Amino acid sequence: MAKSVPVRCPACHREHAYVPHEFPCACGAPVSVAPARAGAATAVPVRHRSWAGSWAEVDCGACGRPGQWPQPQFECPCGVTVRLSQVDEIPRAPRREPAGRPPFKPLTIRTAYDAAAGAAHFLRWLGFPEVRATVPRAAAGVDLRGFGVVGLVDPTTRPTGLRPLETLWLHGLAESALPVAFSLAGYHRDARARADELRLPLFVLDLTGTPQPVNAPAEELSTLGAEGLRPGRPGPL
Repeated sequence: MAKSVPVRCPACHREHAYVPHEFPCACGAPVSVAPARAGAATAVPVRHRSWAGSWAEVDCGACGRPGQWPQPQFECPCGVTVRLSQVDEIPRAPRREPAGRPPFKPLTIRTAYDAAAGAAHFLRWLGFPEVRATVPRAAAGVDLRGFGVVGLVDPTTRPTGLRPLETLWLHGLAESALPVAFSLAGYHRDARARADELRLPLFVLDLTGTPQPVNAPAEELSTLGAEGLRPGRPGPL
């Protein structure tokens, strides 16, 4: 588990114990987005939110691959959003291409719509035809729909929680479709554990638009594509 670091709010000067979020590393090591060195982080108030300002370009300390991931930040009780600069590396690992498919060409992510469009593009590449993105999210909580598949895309800078994944899984069950989740900031531990129980594929998107599988069902889907989940072979549900 990531160790807490002391951070002082620049507005009210209260000191907080900040616990960095952990993100899944495909190379096998848990990595947390944290200040690079104890006491080296600069805490700044977030006065104007922007897509570019919410991300840090860093390299993985374990495997050295470059990537762009959410800047660590938290909400102070005084009402100010505090962001920490100078973060540790977090990984972006290579994904195996399904056999017989051309290399995947990702769509760069700059907005929430880009994230949904990029996830839909990936599912079409895997063999799910006519996948379409709905932005803003449909009232039912589903962002992607296509023949045989429904999807969730979380473009925020906070890890995806348990409830959205369970809702997605129920939609898949009701529609006899494969539920697939995409997140830019990873998943809470309880959400990850529940997804493993439900055999629900989880992917993390980086800002290049490249999906990285973070559990076994996602690895299987990446390798086999839609063809490998057709009748005669058990799917993730």
